Amino acid sequence: MAGAINAIAGGGSLITFPVLVWLGRPAILANATNTVSLAPGSIAALWGFRRELTGLRRWIIWLSLPSIAGGLIGAWLLLRTPERVFDWLVPWLIAFATALFALSGPITTALRSRTPVTADGIPQHPHWASAIAYQLFVSIYGGYFGAGIGIMMLAGLALMGFTGIHRMIAVRNVYAIWINGIAALYFIASGTVNPQDALVLTAGQVLGSWGSAAIARRLPPNVVRAFVVAVGISMALGLFLRSR
Repeated sequence: MAGAINAIAGGGSLITFPVLVWLGRPAILANATNTVSLAPGSIAALWGFRRELTGLRRWIIWLSLPSIAGGLIGAWLLLRTPERVFDWLVPWLIAFATALFALSGPITTALRSRTPVTADGIPQHPHWASAIAYQLFVSIYGGYFGAGIGIMMLAGLALMGFTGIHRMIAVRNVYAIWINGIAALYFIASGTVNPQDALVLTAGQVLGSWGSAAIARRLPPNVVRAFVVAVGISMALGLFLRSR
């Protein structure tokens, strides 16, 4: 289930992370172990959307750099920062990103005259400084906790002018590979991972991501958008209730 949700909208960590905690794993160990399983799942999801990466070379190059740097910074902070601070921020960040994505259609339409797009829905003249800064912020958050980075990245891409939802999901999966991959390597090197849990979660992530990506590519864009918003609302409500 988590792999399927991650492939389309992101947020599968809100299934796997609580399960690990429920099984008795310490929160930081559970978070780090969960992160290790995410990168292979993103690779499997990306394979299903590989054709949508055509024409996105500049986006892959420029925003992969802050994704790698931010993922490493976030992982470093996780092992050195009190969790309660970020636990309080997480539901607010997810709620904000979901609202941003839900309103991205009208906002993109309003900005279209200033942000022309190609026939494939790719911005022709993006504001790279803003895009890099936003991606760095999301990547730091992703390296630290990770739940909701898919929706936050989709929201950012929409506000930058993207109109093709499947292309947005494809390039989002590239960034997720870098964020989760570099964080996972740091956690493994730090010895903050349960190997058995990581193997089980990785198998589920890969199977779920690969299967759902094939389905998502055949869904109408409006259906995928509605699913993204629904997942975001559910994630935010769940975290708000958990923090009470």
